Amino acid sequence: MSVDALATGTLPSVDPATRAKARRLRELAGESVLVLPNAWDAGSAAVIASAGAPAVATTSGGVSWSLGHGDGQHGSRAAMVAAAGRIVAAVDVPVTVDAEGGYGPGPQAVADTVRALIAVGAVGANLEDSQAVGGPLFPAGEQAARLRAARAAATAADLPEFLVNARTDVFLFGIGEPAGRLDEVLSRAADYAAAGADSLFVPGLLDLDVLTELCARSPLPVNAMLLPGGPSVPALAACGVRRISAGTALAQAAYTAAHRAAVELLGPGTLDALAGPLGFGELDGLF
Repeated sequence: MSVDALATGTLPSVDPATRAKARRLRELAGESVLVLPNAWDAGSAAVIASAGAPAVATTSGGVSWSLGHGDGQHGSRAAMVAAAGRIVAAVDVPVTVDAEGGYGPGPQAVADTVRALIAVGAVGANLEDSQAVGGPLFPAGEQAARLRAARAAATAADLPEFLVNARTDVFLFGIGEPAGRLDEVLSRAADYAAAGADSLFVPGLLDLDVLTELCARSPLPVNAMLLPGGPSVPALAACGVRRISAGTALAQAAYTAAHRAAVELLGPGTLDALAGPLGFGELDGLF
């Protein structure tokens, strides 16, 4: 099926507020370095926005856990889009969604996912090239076709400003021989750029020398994932990275705090682990 055919099923015109958010996300991506703490539900999104985040990204892992199942493309499109809609409704800033592999292997599935996200007010999405956790990856040509479908669907849905962040899992899942991974990512970056992607996300790459070379040679702005104990935002930015997110780290921290508090409550019967929390009124006021 051609890309033009995938552009059928045009949605009603996008409202001005959503278009303004899409344009704002593009502006932020073109400014210095965009740091995106990742949300997993409406409450976490509201807290992140209140901390001053100019935009909110979702984490598929955190959203999956909040819905009662594991990460790794186990959730349905409908459930993940509904979660995205609740997040969009909770904040006034642009929201970009971790859409995993697009909820189906073919270009049509990716197009359907993009249209559904636009319908709930999202203005960007990550689309990964892994077929499952650990691989294999889609061949570069197949992934490029999926990205072309995403771009065509956004245009047909009256939001050509929708930001497509092409994620490649070459480094995350250790695909191929180590010496050839940078060249593989650069080759994919060229294909993904030609397909209409706006940026390149390379989770799992924390070698600053390799990251610097990638940023210098990539045809697309490079995004990286910040991990606890890994390179800092300034260190990643010095390599030329333009967008930085934290994956599941904030969700993990929240669930860790809940676990520690529950252990303490069920043990000595105190809640000292929760000293200094955000106040009830402060949290409630975010909504």
